[in-house]
Amino acid sequence: MALTGAEYLESLRDGRAVYIRGERVESLPDHPAFSRAAGFMAGLYDSLHTQGPHTKALTWETERGSLSHRSFRIARTRRHLQERADAMRVWARMHFGFMGRTPDYKSGLAISLGAWPEFFDPYQSNARRWYERLADDVLFLNHVGVNPMVDRSKQPHELPDVNVRVVKERDDGFIVRGAKLVGTAAVFTHCNLVFSFSPVPLSDKDSDHALVFIVPTGAPGLKLISRPSYELAAKDRSPFDYPLSSRFDENDATLIFDDVFIPWENTLVYRDAEKANRFFPMAQVTQNLMLHGGVRFATKLRFLAGLLVRIAQQNGTIGLRGVRVRVGEVIAWHQAFEALVRDACSNPDPGPNGTVAPSHRAIFALRALAPMVYPKIRQLIEEVGGGGFIQLPSGAEDLLSAELRPFIDRYYRGTGVDAEGRIKLWKLAWDAIGTEFGARQELFERHYAGNVDNVRMDNLFLAENNGDLDEYAGFVQECLDGYDLHGWTQ
Repeated sequence: MALTGAEYLESLRDGRAVYIRGERVESLPDHPAFSRAAGFMAGLYDSLHTQGPHTKALTWETERGSLSHRSFRIARTRRHLQERADAMRVWARMHFGFMGRTPDYKSGLAISLGAWPEFFDPYQSNARRWYERLADDVLFLNHVGVNPMVDRSKQPHELPDVNVRVVKERDDGFIVRGAKLVGTAAVFTHCNLVFSFSPVPLSDKDSDHALVFIVPTGAPGLKLISRPSYELAAKDRSPFDYPLSSRFDENDATLIFDDVFIPWENTLVYRDAEKANRFFPMAQVTQNLMLHGGVRFATKLRFLAGLLVRIAQQNGTIGLRGVRVRVGEVIAWHQAFEALVRDACSNPDPGPNGTVAPSHRAIFALRALAPMVYPKIRQLIEEVGGGGFIQLPSGAEDLLSAELRPFIDRYYRGTGVDAEGRIKLWKLAWDAIGTEFGARQELFERHYAGNVDNVRMDNLFLAENNGDLDEYAGFVQECLDGYDLHGWTQ
């Protein structure tokens, strides 16, 4: 049965070793660097148990009779995919698209385990059992595959003291040592799927590193070193000043494996370089994960388009041609990504065992375009807002000052809105694009789906292998065949 919010918060008090500012966190749900984000995650879990207008779209009963999030349902029809996307959209609207790693994101990874457990032979029973456990309880799964940025020119075995590898094998499992990144939202999760994601494929010499396994976040020896917390930086401020940073900072962490024991029952791939390399593409992991990425990104663009409209309205510039051009462009991008999500569901790829997966053409196009589009949209908002982002009081205290408030009311008001309403909107917009939280949002959108060059080149690779490249060239040949030196041939 899906956890309740209270059960989720209690599950985070498992002795996990999370470090921030040189100290180990004693209780993550109560720590000022994490409490509001953890509370928001708890609210997502509670929404599964609350009757409301979105209950039917959001929830699903598994084959084992457990209440679950619909995103965990293995799709066998187009309708199943669309229902999965609709459920993801409910949660995405709750955080306005700013949290990329809520539990429904990794449901795509869980689905890849359940749809084709045979791929993980001789550990197929582990894959099937983990899918059922993740789906039945809506467990929060993270994944980490990137090696530390020590020397990207070398293969894993050439950095034996850095990358995650087997250091000892036992009858009941094996012990690993090394590090992985970037663990977005890892501190809030129940478990982590560890794999290898590198521009240099694993070779036979990398057998100690050729692993795919699941490890509980509270496992002995696992340490999570957090980046600076934007929530902590905003803890003494009013949400009026930092409405996004203060509650939607999902955090990122480096995972240190200090002799962590992995039992065989949590193993999916062991010392098999070929299978470790093929895991993501063959099991359609990217397609299943990025359906959530597309839904969330489209939701976020809807929000940013609304921000831009409101800014232009309050500035009195909504009628200017240049502003209208920029607003129209953002609206167009939002509609384009909504269309890619629809196409991903309505034109699915066949999957193993009678399943279907979101269209690889739509998903990989979305994956390549989003990193290029987001910086442009951020720039368009900055161009329309201009100096208005700088002409803001230092904090909510200024508006509460009897001495300053008359001047603020006079000089900070906007078109059809009083000073308080205008400042509230612009601080929201600045938190979205200009604060440390806002800057991290752009970095995330640029890189979370993979290397910026590789995500574009993958579309060429797919076209070479699915026949599209020949079709593109053949289409041009149709034109060339229509004429020659002597005139029209057809």
